[in-house]
Amino acid sequence: MSKGYNILIVGVGGQGTLLTSRILGTVAINLKQDVKVSEVHGMSQRGGSVVTYVKFGETVNSPLIEAGETDVILAFELLEAYRWIKYLKKGGKIIVNCQRIDPMPVIMGKQKYPEDIIDRLNELDLQIIPVDALCIAKSCGNIKAVNTVLLGVLAKHSGIDKKIWIDSLKENIKEKFIETNLKAFEAGYDL
Repeated sequence: MSKGYNILIVGVGGQGTLLTSRILGTVAINLKQDVKVSEVHGMSQRGGSVVTYVKFGETVNSPLIEAGETDVILAFELLEAYRWIKYLKKGGKIIVNCQRIDPMPVIMGKQKYPEDIIDRLNELDLQIIPVDALCIAKSCGNIKAVNTVLLGVLAKHSGIDKKIWIDSLKENIKEKFIETNLKAFEAGYDL
């Protein structure tokens, strides 16, 4: 990871992708790495796409990640995982929440939501980690903790000391929500 690490966070507005990017930025800072974060907001308040690039390493010159350069895609929603798969590099991982959130064209009946997205991703011979993060977050007491469930899964596969992740969560999450989020993080980490 010393040569650099590229993470693409994809989801829809309201899922906690931006908080997740701040937590990842803090992880990088706590590792004493250079870090760049770039957020691209769609119609996030209406459930539109939100994409965040997080790059860290010894030296990071640009916050953007090109197609085929992503080490990990952290996908908060199935269709968003499928939309951004071309950004994953060969040998990269995609951690995908199995939640489906219909975009506006599907809600309006103008398009159909693609079926069997996990099966389609599996056909691409990728390293896929599907997670029912919504169900896990609900069992931890807060459906909004999907992001920390997914961070727990990422932490487990990152090779970064778990304490750095926990400290970074504590630095970014309000105290009244920290207990639930730590529980969600641990549940994701233990998967």
